[in-house]
Amino acid sequence: MSAIRKIRAGFVGFGEINTPREFIDQRCADAARLLEKQGVELVATAPVSDDPEGQNVARAVRELKAGGEFDLLVVCVAGWIPSWAVISVMEPFKHKPVVLWGLTGWQEGDRFVTTADQAGTTALRKPMVDMGYTFKYVVTYRGQTPKIDEILSYARAARTVALLKTARIGMAGYRDMRLYGTLYDGVSLKTQIGPEIEHFELLELAQMIGKVDRNEVARLVQEVRKRWMFVKEPKPGTVEKSVELYLAVSAKIKERGYQGFSFNDVDGIKKLLGFAPAGAMTLLHDEMDISSVPENDSLGAVTQFIVRTLTGQVAAYLEFYEFLENGALMGVPDYVPAEIVEGKVTVMPNAFGNFGEGLLNVSKLKTGLVTLARLGYANGSYCMHITTAEARTPRKWEEAGWAPPAPPLPSLELIFDYPVEEFVQKVMSQHYIISYGDNRSFLKDLCAILKIPVV
Repeated sequence: MSAIRKIRAGFVGFGEINTPREFIDQRCADAARLLEKQGVELVATAPVSDDPEGQNVARAVRELKAGGEFDLLVVCVAGWIPSWAVISVMEPFKHKPVVLWGLTGWQEGDRFVTTADQAGTTALRKPMVDMGYTFKYVVTYRGQTPKIDEILSYARAARTVALLKTARIGMAGYRDMRLYGTLYDGVSLKTQIGPEIEHFELLELAQMIGKVDRNEVARLVQEVRKRWMFVKEPKPGTVEKSVELYLAVSAKIKERGYQGFSFNDVDGIKKLLGFAPAGAMTLLHDEMDISSVPENDSLGAVTQFIVRTLTGQVAAYLEFYEFLENGALMGVPDYVPAEIVEGKVTVMPNAFGNFGEGLLNVSKLKTGLVTLARLGYANGSYCMHITTAEARTPRKWEEAGWAPPAPPLPSLELIFDYPVEEFVQKVMSQHYIISYGDNRSFLKDLCAILKIPVV
């Protein structure tokens, strides 16, 4: 699982000046502790009332600013509060996503006591929409526990949006196989989504291969032979070439601080270096906490960063081979990270077409509920295609063109619970990003913050 920094949230509670202070303070403190128990790091200030001089408002703004950067602001309404006080605190942080969170009252003997929490939130929701705030409205129903999962989902999305603004994705080469669906518009991507895609020439990798530490190559060759299961013995030099390429790629990633990686595969590494890079990329995922996708897939790499940051998973890519009457056959003709492999990583020396021998990853993939996602771009706007499916072990199949015997490519049959034609008519690319479990809420919250539609 990926090591993503903690969520940082500003936290401020509210209650009207005439409400007994202990009722407001205690419930706001309890709400803050609920978030902290879930690992959220809070920049907190004491609850705010609507004192006529606005001293509470000024103090809260001052303390929130002094706490440093945070991903989102949690506005915890613990009772009726005139809207001006809340808006005055939020206004300096209007560029941040907000959770408008209404608490609930409590039971005392045979009666229920309320401080009119939802009077405060309902007075705010519509004005916040009209004023252009980006926010999620969460209420606590009478007698029920707070919806912490909903808040955490939005908080994860807010953290991801913040991290996207400084994300740097490495791209070796450009436009593999002259594909169109892997291209991107740099200005709109930076403006609307946030990351920077940094291109560099494959020549750099070729030069770095010639400078790798031979002792480190020998050490990793021995480790790989112990770590992976080889279907058959590779030709002399095949494992060494994969290790050398891995060392070059990892050195470049470390040098530039990349948080995602894509590369020119068919027209680049295979053609110019004379072997498939699958072994090197398999080793990359063994050794480094990073996502990668081949074929200069720009938006695929951005989607990977999003999914990885939201879920903590590796966010592997799969591509379509066949559509089924109830789903799709998806697989990869090269590599998969060990995180999604069932059992031991298995490799098979093989060659495709005119390319030389490489270490093809032929591991069996984990099954179960999965989420598929893909960021898309059209006419100056972005969107995200999201769906869930049941991933099953596929029936026996092969891809034509491999040197016999054809390798059993890593693959899954993905079964949808709705007509597959609905998915087909929205498909964005040959590559989709996979995560295990139902992660739609995280992705939808992110799209809401970025103001891009879900399709």
